[in-house]
Amino acid sequence: MPEFTPVLALHGGAGTMSRARMTPEREAAYRAGLNAALAAGRAVLAAGGAALDAVTASVMALEDDPLFNAGRGAVLTSAGTQEMDAALMDGRDRRAGAVAGIFGPRNPILAARAVMERTEHVMLAGNGANAFCREIGLEIMPVDYFLTPARQEALARELERRASGAADDGDAARKHGTVGAVALDRHGHLAAATSTGGMTAKLPGRVGDSPVIGAGTFADDATCAVSATGHGEYFIRYAVGHEIDARMRWAGQDLATASSGIIAELAPLGGSGGLVAVDRTGAIALPFNSEGMYRAWVGADGVPHTAIF
Repeated sequence: MPEFTPVLALHGGAGTMSRARMTPEREAAYRAGLNAALAAGRAVLAAGGAALDAVTASVMALEDDPLFNAGRGAVLTSAGTQEMDAALMDGRDRRAGAVAGIFGPRNPILAARAVMERTEHVMLAGNGANAFCREIGLEIMPVDYFLTPARQEALARELERRASGAADDGDAARKHGTVGAVALDRHGHLAAATSTGGMTAKLPGRVGDSPVIGAGTFADDATCAVSATGHGEYFIRYAVGHEIDARMRWAGQDLATASSGIIAELAPLGGSGGLVAVDRTGAIALPFNSEGMYRAWVGADGVPHTAIF
C-alpha cells in the first residue's frame, strides 16, 4: 500500500476581527493559538497516527483557547447562556458523530466523537446529549470556565444595538465564529472536525451548520474532507460540504475549483464565510469571502503557515 505525505489544515473562524481593530498583540495571540493547534495535529500525523485523531487534537486545542468561538471561548445566546455544537467525520467509511446545543463538556469535539464511537447514532442534542456526556465521564467544566468577559461584552453590545433599533452593522465576526480541522494521514485516509459556539445573541436552540454532516463537516476518502465556518444557515441550505464532494465526484472538478466556487456563489446571497479542505492527493484549499479567516496549514512540503486576512 502506498504511503502518503500527511497534510493538515485548520481554521479558527471566518469573518475575523477587522484590520482596523486588530492590534499587533491580538494578532500575535491569534497566531500563537493557531500554531499550537497546528502543532497538536501535526504531532499525531508525524507519529503515524490517523487523520481522525489529528483533527480531534487540533480542534481540542482551539476549544481550550478562549480567543476562538468554541469550547472555552463560545459566544452567548440572547438569553446569556452558551450552547455548543460539534461534529467529526471519518473519510474511511463516512462514520460520523455530532452534538448540538450542549453545555458542560470541556471539549465538545470529544462529545461528538463519543456519539460516533459509543452509540448507534450520528447526532445527539440538548439535555439528552448533556446527560450522555456525563454518563460516559467526559470532563465537565463549571459555568465560570466558559464565561469570558469578551463574550459577555459582545452580547451586551448586540442586545443594545437591537434594543435601539439600529441597523445591523454587518459585523461578520459576530455572525460566525467556528473552529475546525481537516487532515490526510500517511495511510491515505481523510477526516474532518468542526466545533462552535454559534452566533452571538442567537436564539436559544439555534443549530448551525457545524454539526450538520454534509453542510459544515464532511469527509470521504474518495474525494475530500471539509470543515466550514460561516453564516451557518446558508451553509446548511446549500449543503456546502457535500456540494464540494459532488462537484469533484460527478463534475470532475479539482478541490480548489469546487470549494472556491461554492464559497463565491454564497457571497451575493448573504452567505459570508469560508472553509478549509483537503483532498485525497493532499491538495489544500482555504477559500473565504469575508474580510478574513483565521487559518493555519502544513502541506506536503512540511512548512507550517498561519494567516488571518
